[in-house]
Amino acid sequence: MSARYVLIPGAGGSAWYWHRVVSLLTAAGVDVRAIELPAADEAADLNAYADIACRAVADAAEPVVVVGQSMGAFTAPMVAARVPTSRLILVNPMVPSPGESAGQWWEATGQKQAMVANFRRIGLGDKTFDPVEDFFHDVPADLRAEAFSQPEPPQSDTPFEQPWPLPAWPQVPTVVVQGSDDRLLPLDFQRRVVRDRLGLDLDVMPGGHLMALSQPDELARRLLAAGGASA
Repeated sequence: MSARYVLIPGAGGSAWYWHRVVSLLTAAGVDVRAIELPAADEAADLNAYADIACRAVADAAEPVVVVGQSMGAFTAPMVAARVPTSRLILVNPMVPSPGESAGQWWEATGQKQAMVANFRRIGLGDKTFDPVEDFFHDVPADLRAEAFSQPEPPQSDTPFEQPWPLPAWPQVPTVVVQGSDDRLLPLDFQRRVVRDRLGLDLDVMPGGHLMALSQPDELARRLLAAGGASA
């Protein structure tokens, strides 16, 4: 039996983000659970997010593969610390440090300076971050339209204010898949942060920040390979 994959979204908490990858993993014979997080609930903190993901794999017969996208990297290791996990896979992640909140992460890592420098490097000049263009720049037009036809996913400040509660990274093999064209978390920035915080190199693939929408086939292949399933 294939390991169960649990897919944790980033800020906004929408399981829809994963829908193209879910269909590909399912077609490969994998048991997949894409998690819908209560992002609008001001009472829901990181522990509540982890509780929901853990319940989704409570009946798994084998150790699970936990995947976290962007801010989902704060929740994914909490899940891996609670349930038997064979692999932890982070996708364009915000990699936390013990005691650091997601709100503190940006300044602590130097994200803004790295993003501004990357904008200049790729010829966009001294622009400010545009959540539409810079998140969706490589997402197909039909999917972009579908995303914007839905209400904007809300995200409470609560999980951004809570210090990351783990004392250390869980003792679980970890892989970091990074998009080479991510404008929010540029490649060179991520190489530094992931090396400093996890001692790991990146598995780099084409794509921006929302690779589950823009590059689902390649991302699914990487997830299958990293999780030990056949691609």
